[in-house]
Amino acid sequence: MRIENASALVAGGASGLGAATARALHDAGARVVICDLNPEKGEALAAELGERASFVEANVMEAAPVQAAVNAAAEVDGGLRISVCCAGIGWAQRTAGKQGPHDLEIFHNVIKVNLIGTFNVLRLAAAAMVDNEPDGGGERGVCVNTASIAAFDGQIGQVAYSASKGGIVGLTLPAARDLASRGVRVVTIAPGTFDTPLLAALPEEARAELGAQIPFPNRLGQPDEFAALARQIVENPMLNGETIRLDGALRMPPR
Repeated sequence: MRIENASALVAGGASGLGAATARALHDAGARVVICDLNPEKGEALAAELGERASFVEANVMEAAPVQAAVNAAAEVDGGLRISVCCAGIGWAQRTAGKQGPHDLEIFHNVIKVNLIGTFNVLRLAAAAMVDNEPDGGGERGVCVNTASIAAFDGQIGQVAYSASKGGIVGLTLPAARDLASRGVRVVTIAPGTFDTPLLAALPEEARAELGAQIPFPNRLGQPDEFAALARQIVENPMLNGETIRLDGALRMPPR
């Protein structure tokens, strides 16, 4: 998929991995619609990027606001061609412990934001893409999801988060198969430990310790490295139906 002059939607695009991806796609010539719950950060990023960038406030769990963001991206010539979903939340709690069983409402909320929210963006973006005119290679669009290596080796206390990210991994291949006849690809990135705003709140010593666990490179991942992979997925038509670990060979220990 050619990025230059293509229309792209980045959900969760106001900070962290999403902001880096929005910048990378914009730098490559895309028209980028940033979709996020945080209007202050989203509008600031759109203003920073300038021409070919805009912001739409939306909660990924809600159909109408996400549809509005999709519509904003789809109304340009050529229609919506690229969708990247980076929206998500985390939570740490054991299945059962001294405080009793895991909070069911919190488990439900993590699943709703991470898994159902991702699927909401995917289904609405794909529905817009299938009506596009195919490019020279028969492509109409590409959807990139964000899981986590916690989907494969989740740690103690990550039962809700791992379940939500495992669901994203699980839907990737069948979604790609669903959309294959329409020329729309679906690929998921499963990042390891990345230097995002979530980790920025930790003391530097704790951040360094997390980075030291990564075999090579022996540091936290950078959002630009996630964005570079997202861009490569968009540009490489043979990447489809796959979940790609981006983790520096990290295999997370139990705790």
